Amino acid sequence: MTEDTNPSILSKCGFSTSDPLVSHGRHFGRTVFTLCNYPSLLTNDIETGADGRYSTRRLIESYPGLLERLKNGSEEEILHVGELIGKGAAGVRGDDTKTLKSAVLDWIAPKGEAIRPPLHRNSKIGCRFNHELTGSLLCPAGLDWNDPQTKDNLRSSELLVCRDQWPVFLYAHHTYDAKDPWCGLLRSRLLVCAYKHIFTSPSSVDREPKATRSGNAPLHGMNSITIASMAYIATQVRFTLNSSSVFSRTDTATDSETFYHSLLDLLEDPDKSKEVDELLVWWNRQVFPTSSAARWPITANSALSKIWQKRLALKQTSGPNL
Repeated sequence: MTEDTNPSILSKCGFSTSDPLVSHGRHFGRTVFTLCNYPSLLTNDIETGADGRYSTRRLIESYPGLLERLKNGSEEEILHVGELIGKGAAGVRGDDTKTLKSAVLDWIAPKGEAIRPPLHRNSKIGCRFNHELTGSLLCPAGLDWNDPQTKDNLRSSELLVCRDQWPVFLYAHHTYDAKDPWCGLLRSRLLVCAYKHIFTSPSSVDREPKATRSGNAPLHGMNSITIASMAYIATQVRFTLNSSSVFSRTDTATDSETFYHSLLDLLEDPDKSKEVDELLVWWNRQVFPTSSAARWPITANSALSKIWQKRLALKQTSGPNL
């Protein structure tokens, strides 16, 4: 139960702590919208009578009967629907933070070697810029971690990291190209490992499934990547590498909420739709390779390839009316 949720009121409104909305809130927080005030989100959209924001529409569409429940409910009931969803989102965020803490250390450790000096699995003391390994991953893209002056300034906080300075671990091979800042963005192996760990199963990270239970994605019928789920995983990994111990909206040290929204702002920008579509295809090939969303290229010289080639040739000779 969240601190601001009164069990007696929930009971009076017809809700319980085991309400399915809590479970739904867990998946919604991972894949559509996290780090927000859900009661306010719902109350504002219902009161305005508008179609609502994208996140509210997705919530209503994904939960049968919720729209009627909100329209016919009192303001108090709407607030508690938001509280239950928020309870689920906050709970899963904490669970994911806990399980990733240890897993990330395994993924970033030099192959066949131990991390030196050691980073503890049950403590985040010594992380962030205080450690060579986590510091090199969190170093803002465009800065040189190997420059002693840059490293010292980051460690002493003399050089403050602005909200729009993304860490280099977001990039493929942790390499940033100042001339093409989109190149490799959100395509790092570390992000893919974290995504598989959370959504498909920890064993799927090594491509050798060993888990006997279904992962979170199949449990919720999820067979393709969402923009928000990419931003969620990036935010989780960034938090894991930092030294803060509590993942919350009010954490000003890591400012996870601003980081999360900065990624969403870019990925939901209509002007970047082509690049984002390509990014989603790439991600689906990493995580859901058998899904139609992966859009694998047609094999050269296959029957399908030859059919398309013949059809294209006919179109070119016969005009657009074919």
